[in-house]
Amino acid sequence: MRAMVLTKPGVPLQLMELPVPKPGPEQVLVRVRACAVCRTDLHIVDGELPALKLPLVPGHQIVGTVSEVGEKVQGIAPGDRVGIPWLGATCQQCRYCKSGRENLCDRALFTGYQIDGGYAEFAVADYRFCFPIPEGYPDLMAAPLLCAGLIGYRSLRMVGEAENLGIYGFGAAAHIIAQVARWQGRKVFAFVRPGDEKGRQFALQMGAVWAGDSTEMPPEPLDAAIIFAPVGELVPVALRAVVKGGVVVCGGIHMSDIPSFPYEILWGERVVRSVANLTRRDGEEFLAIAPRVPVRTEVSPYPLEEANRALDDLRSGRLQGAAVLVIGE
Repeated sequence: MRAMVLTKPGVPLQLMELPVPKPGPEQVLVRVRACAVCRTDLHIVDGELPALKLPLVPGHQIVGTVSEVGEKVQGIAPGDRVGIPWLGATCQQCRYCKSGRENLCDRALFTGYQIDGGYAEFAVADYRFCFPIPEGYPDLMAAPLLCAGLIGYRSLRMVGEAENLGIYGFGAAAHIIAQVARWQGRKVFAFVRPGDEKGRQFALQMGAVWAGDSTEMPPEPLDAAIIFAPVGELVPVALRAVVKGGVVVCGGIHMSDIPSFPYEILWGERVVRSVANLTRRDGEEFLAIAPRVPVRTEVSPYPLEEANRALDDLRSGRLQGAAVLVIGE
């Protein structure tokens, strides 16, 4: 099979011919049709997250068709269309797994990080961590739901009943979650890179009631804010924009250092918290909600062999919505 492979952090992926993997007893072999490109992939490729497996096939927003199933697989059959997310396996025995917090499992394994992912023609996955894809979503449009959607949804859950919601960094996750937030009756205030008029207009098209530079204060105080941009300097900016009792959610797996800030902007029972990974419950809930909104994903397709160009476009901020590698026909 063809695959784009990371051999060393900081260098471009290499197109290689690899053996088709064999599924284990509790795994399915999936013929990959589409795999969305995530900023976490970029952090891994650029070496901002430590390389835990080399060589590595990145990619964890996978949509494909089951080709083969292991002997212990239940409820999934060859021909089924499934999605493979970031969370690839957990111990299912630790205090976190037993309390509904499997996203915090210390022995969790992640797709495209410790497990070869979807920048390839085939991938294997634990069947218990695969999701059925909602009807009505073509492979290309469904792929961003598997992380941008799922992690975004978990971040949105963390803001509680906030009515005025700020979103810093209007990329793949933000453009999905803004639609869900508006469907829930919230007002979305979008913050983009200074001078990014195209991004500002995109945010307004996705339902934001206001969109401006990340350095600006919104026209109304925020009840909560989600930071999708991996920029630590935005934490004190967001804290200044939220009301007392408000929450600032950091929605990425990696962020630059947060600078020191005066206690007065945290005081008043404001909260700063992170979101780590996802649970299968998050996936089930979000994939049930997405068709009801309905969530519309904006995607830019790339052939598998142009994965490096897709990553570079994400790195440089040239994308609107999500980049998706189109692998199957």
